[in-house]
Amino acid sequence: MSKAIFYCEYKLKKNVSSADFLDASEKLNDEYISKQKGYISWEQWNNGDTWVDILAFETMEEVKAFEENSASNPNELAMNFYSFINMPSCKVRYYSVERAYGGTK
Repeated sequence: MSKAIFYCEYKLKKNVSSADFLDASEKLNDEYISKQKGYISWEQWNNGDTWVDILAFETMEEVKAFEENSASNPNELAMNFYSFINMPSCKVRYYSVERAYGGTK
C-alpha cells in the first residue's frame, strides 16, 4: 500500500472569514489541486482556531512533488488561499499508509 498524505496544521489570520477561506479552498481544489498527478482527496478539519489540511495522493513521491511545486511556484489560486493563513503557524508533515481498516479496499 503506497498511499501518502500531506498534513498541514495552521491557524487563520485574525478577522478572516471562514466562509471566504473555504470558498478559496474549494476553488483551489477544483481548478488546480484535483488535477495534480496522484491526487486522491483533500479534507479540511477544524477545531476552534486550529485548522488541518489532509491531502491524499497515490504515492509519497507525488505528494512531495505537489508540495514542492506549490511552495516554490504558487499560482494565483494558491496565493489567494495562502492570504488567509497565518503562515508562521503552519506545521507540515508527511505520512504514508502502513495499514488501513474499514472503508473501501
